[in-house]
Amino acid sequence: MGNQSKTLIVVVEKADNNFSAYIQGVDGIIATGATFEEIKRNMADAIVATIEECREFGYELPEELSGEYALVFKMDVKSLLEFYNGIFSKSGLERITGINQKQLWHYASGMRNPRPEQTLKLETALHKLGEELLSIQL
Repeated sequence: MGNQSKTLIVVVEKADNNFSAYIQGVDGIIATGATFEEIKRNMADAIVATIEECREFGYELPEELSGEYALVFKMDVKSLLEFYNGIFSKSGLERITGINQKQLWHYASGMRNPRPEQTLKLETALHKLGEELLSIQL
Protein backbone atom coordinates (compact mmCIF):
# COMPACT_ATOMS: atom_id res chain seq x y z
CA MET A 1 0.00 0.00 0.00
CA GLY A 2 1.47 3.35 -1.07
CA ASN A 3 1.35 6.57 0.85
CA GLN A 4 -1.84 8.32 -0.12
CA SER A 5 -2.09 12.08 0.14
CA LYS A 6 -4.86 13.32 2.43
CA THR A 7 -6.82 16.50 1.91
CA LEU A 8 -7.06 18.78 4.92
CA ILE A 9 -9.80 21.40 4.85
CA VAL A 10 -8.67 24.79 6.16
CA VAL A 11 -11.73 26.84 7.09
CA VAL A 12 -11.20 30.60 6.65
CA GLU A 13 -13.62 32.95 8.40
CA LYS A 14 -13.95 36.67 8.95
CA ALA A 15 -12.64 37.73 12.37
CA ASP A 16 -12.87 41.21 13.92
CA ASN A 17 -10.10 42.99 12.02
CA ASN A 18 -8.76 40.25 9.75
CA PHE A 19 -9.39 36.61 8.86
CA SER A 20 -8.78 33.49 10.92
CA ALA A 21 -8.29 29.91 9.80
CA TYR A 22 -8.33 26.46 11.36
CA ILE A 23 -8.00 22.90 10.09
CA GLN A 24 -11.29 21.02 10.15
CA GLY A 25 -10.99 18.05 12.51
CA VAL A 26 -7.55 19.01 13.90
CA ASP A 27 -7.56 20.81 17.24
CA GLY A 28 -5.17 23.57 18.19
CA ILE A 29 -3.82 24.73 14.83
CA ILE A 30 -4.99 28.22 13.93
CA ALA A 31 -3.72 31.08 11.81
CA THR A 32 -4.74 34.66 11.14
CA GLY A 33 -4.00 37.13 8.38
CA ALA A 34 -5.20 40.14 6.46
CA THR A 35 -4.57 38.58 3.04
CA PHE A 36 -5.04 35.12 1.58
CA GLU A 37 -1.27 34.74 1.07
CA GLU A 38 -0.71 35.68 4.72
CA ILE A 39 -3.25 33.11 5.89
CA LYS A 40 -1.66 30.39 3.71
CA ARG A 41 1.83 31.26 4.96
CA ASN A 42 0.75 31.50 8.61
CA MET A 43 -1.15 28.19 8.40
CA ALA A 44 1.89 26.45 6.90
CA ASP A 45 4.05 27.95 9.71
CA ALA A 46 1.53 26.82 12.36
CA ILE A 47 1.58 23.26 10.99
CA VAL A 48 5.41 23.17 10.99
CA ALA A 49 5.48 24.55 14.55
CA THR A 50 2.98 21.89 15.68
CA ILE A 51 4.99 19.07 14.08
CA GLU A 52 8.23 20.36 15.64
CA GLU A 53 6.57 20.76 19.05
CA CYS A 54 5.21 17.20 18.92
CA ARG A 55 8.67 15.84 18.08
CA GLU A 56 10.48 18.00 20.64
CA PHE A 57 8.17 17.23 23.56
CA GLY A 58 7.18 13.68 22.58
CA TYR A 59 3.53 14.54 21.96
CA GLU A 60 1.49 12.39 19.63
CA LEU A 61 1.35 13.95 16.18
CA PRO A 62 -2.22 14.39 14.92
CA GLU A 63 -2.80 11.55 12.46
CA GLU A 64 -3.93 14.05 9.81
CA LEU A 65 -0.45 15.62 9.76
CA SER A 66 1.46 12.37 9.29
CA GLY A 67 2.48 11.48 5.77
CA GLU A 68 1.47 13.42 2.71
CA TYR A 69 -1.36 15.94 2.82
CA ALA A 70 -2.71 18.80 0.76
CA LEU A 71 -4.42 21.90 2.13
CA VAL A 72 -7.70 23.06 0.60
CA PHE A 73 -9.02 26.41 1.77
CA LYS A 74 -12.76 26.79 2.33
CA MET A 75 -14.68 30.04 2.96
CA ASP A 76 -18.33 30.81 3.38
CA VAL A 77 -19.78 33.15 0.76
CA LYS A 78 -19.98 36.13 3.14
CA SER A 79 -16.28 35.82 4.05
CA LEU A 80 -15.28 35.36 0.40
CA LEU A 81 -17.20 38.44 -0.72
CA GLU A 82 -15.72 40.50 2.09
CA PHE A 83 -12.22 39.12 1.50
CA TYR A 84 -12.24 40.13 -2.16
CA ASN A 85 -14.40 43.24 -1.73
CA GLY A 86 -11.84 45.60 -3.28
CA ILE A 87 -11.13 43.24 -6.16
CA PHE A 88 -14.55 42.06 -7.35
CA SER A 89 -17.40 44.51 -7.85
CA LYS A 90 -20.96 43.26 -7.46
CA SER A 91 -21.60 44.10 -11.14
CA GLY A 92 -18.52 42.14 -12.21
CA LEU A 93 -19.59 39.17 -10.10
CA GLU A 94 -23.10 39.40 -11.55
CA ARG A 95 -21.61 39.21 -15.06
CA ILE A 96 -19.55 36.08 -14.40
CA THR A 97 -22.01 34.27 -12.09
CA GLY A 98 -25.44 35.28 -13.33
CA ILE A 99 -26.40 36.07 -9.71
CA ASN A 100 -27.96 39.54 -9.46
CA GLN A 101 -26.23 42.29 -7.51
CA LYS A 102 -29.00 42.59 -4.92
CA GLN A 103 -28.62 38.89 -4.04
CA LEU A 104 -24.83 39.26 -3.87
CA TRP A 105 -25.27 42.26 -1.55
CA HIS A 106 -27.52 40.18 0.72
CA TYR A 107 -24.89 37.42 0.82
CA ALA A 108 -22.06 39.89 1.50
CA SER A 109 -23.94 41.59 4.33
CA GLY A 110 -24.87 38.27 5.92
CA MET A 111 -28.58 39.11 5.66
CA ARG A 112 -29.12 35.94 3.69
CA ASN A 113 -27.15 32.77 3.09
CA PRO A 114 -27.08 31.48 -0.48
CA ARG A 115 -28.74 28.22 -1.38
CA PRO A 116 -26.26 25.42 -2.15
CA GLU A 117 -26.95 25.85 -5.90
CA GLN A 118 -26.04 29.56 -5.70
CA THR A 119 -22.87 28.77 -3.74
CA LEU A 120 -21.86 26.23 -6.39
CA LYS A 121 -22.67 28.72 -9.17
CA LEU A 122 -20.39 31.33 -7.55
CA GLU A 123 -17.60 28.81 -6.91
CA THR A 124 -17.79 27.44 -10.47
CA ALA A 125 -17.64 30.94 -11.98
CA LEU A 126 -14.64 31.92 -9.84
CA HIS A 127 -12.79 28.69 -10.68
CA LYS A 128 -13.50 29.21 -14.39
CA LEU A 129 -12.18 32.78 -14.14
CA GLY A 130 -9.07 31.49 -12.34
CA GLU A 131 -8.45 28.88 -15.05
CA GLU A 132 -8.84 31.54 -17.74
CA LEU A 133 -6.39 33.85 -15.97
CA LEU A 134 -3.87 31.02 -15.47
CA SER A 135 -3.90 30.29 -19.22
CA ILE A 136 -2.96 33.89 -20.13
CA GLN A 137 0.64 34.89 -20.67
CA LEU A 138 1.73 38.52 -20.84
